[in-house]
Amino acid sequence: MADWKETLPEAAATYLEGKRLDEVECIISDLPGIARGKAVPASKFARQEYFHLPDSIFYQTITGDWGEAAGDEGFTEKDMILKPDMSTATAAPWTGDWTLQVIHDAYDRHNNPVEFSPRNVLKRVVQLYHDKGWEPVVAPEMEFFLVARNLDPAHQIKPMIGRSGRPAAARQAYSMTAVDEFGPVIDDIYDFAEAQGFEIDGITQEGGAGQLEINLLHGDPVKLADEVFYFKRLIREAAMRHQCYATFMAKPIADEPGSAMHIHHSILDKKTGANIFSDKDGGETPEFMHFIAGLQNHMPSALAVIAPYVNSYRRYVKDHAAPINLEWGYDNRTTGIRVPLSGPSARRVENRLAGMDCNPYLAIAASLACGYLGLMDAKDPKEQFKGDAYDGDGDIPRVLGEALDIFEEANALHEVLGPEFARVYGIVKRAEYDEFLQVISPWEREHLLLNV
Repeated sequence: MADWKETLPEAAATYLEGKRLDEVECIISDLPGIARGKAVPASKFARQEYFHLPDSIFYQTITGDWGEAAGDEGFTEKDMILKPDMSTATAAPWTGDWTLQVIHDAYDRHNNPVEFSPRNVLKRVVQLYHDKGWEPVVAPEMEFFLVARNLDPAHQIKPMIGRSGRPAAARQAYSMTAVDEFGPVIDDIYDFAEAQGFEIDGITQEGGAGQLEINLLHGDPVKLADEVFYFKRLIREAAMRHQCYATFMAKPIADEPGSAMHIHHSILDKKTGANIFSDKDGGETPEFMHFIAGLQNHMPSALAVIAPYVNSYRRYVKDHAAPINLEWGYDNRTTGIRVPLSGPSARRVENRLAGMDCNPYLAIAASLACGYLGLMDAKDPKEQFKGDAYDGDGDIPRVLGEALDIFEEANALHEVLGPEFARVYGIVKRAEYDEFLQVISPWEREHLLLNV
């Protein structure tokens, strides 16, 4: 890789201009979306075409335990070959020296993509669209909380202290004064994003205490998933500089709204560049309706992927800005599937079900997979919902165990995401769920200890 510096993206090259690169972080996303890998001296990175990590990193639960997902060969921890995608090279501006991060892709010893690597799962789904002559486009919205440092998990999470000296206030959606409370953290987020070459479309205060939303520009699904993957680390580092935490838990604080990763979808014709959701006269196409139907019909099977933890399901409560259903409607934020206001060229579908605790590669892959299945099924959705969808009953799984039951039987979804991924994911998440069921909660001790 003697000429690798010549292939750096513009932002990374600018960041290093006149500097001596010290280190390269070679990273890959595991199933939860944690960056795994190795930090190597820049001189060594220049000499290596790839590096190795064991495939067992994809069998690990969020607690660090293991799912029995190794397959017939047993838990031998085979080495994967991890190859850099230099288009992802970006700064790590919070480090004390001059460091780059580079996302790698996972291959087996026969140079085949490792099917349960999250980035490969998303690439597989995007390729299915390409094979049909389509270019999928997504735009994620990231919600998160800035909270006070929490050193004891037994203590409840509390909002951070703003520059006024008071805890962050709730129910101040879109307040610029509330945004100003976190000014120093937001300044670092902007600075880090600029150093990494990321363009933020906007930052707003959401409804929760210390809850913010960052919107990203629409684009290629893999590129946008890379950015969300990077942004999670970037935001955490910015918060740590100011003695607070950034959390992407779906529901970190009781009685506050949860944090979503809303995903906007549109599809372009690769030959013409036209949005296939709009016809020549600007009207809605059958493909537009089929995509919506795909989300309605297949999202229950995918919920275990876009809502991957027991905490994820605490977000799905009435009147807390989170969907409890798979209804669809025009400009209706009470429905799980929303059609935002737009002109014909920007006609899109917003999936509001994904939590911000998701792995961005897997959530975007699962959402696109449901839409793809809808396009293949060519069915129409239910009639659009008008009014407050919270008035109806929820029609999505309410707990992770139920969602996993549905996911494990979803053969059509498995074929799109990859059967080997589905096998590994199901085993690991089931192991994780079983771990949770061994924990006795404070609620149980308070209400059952002396009363039953």
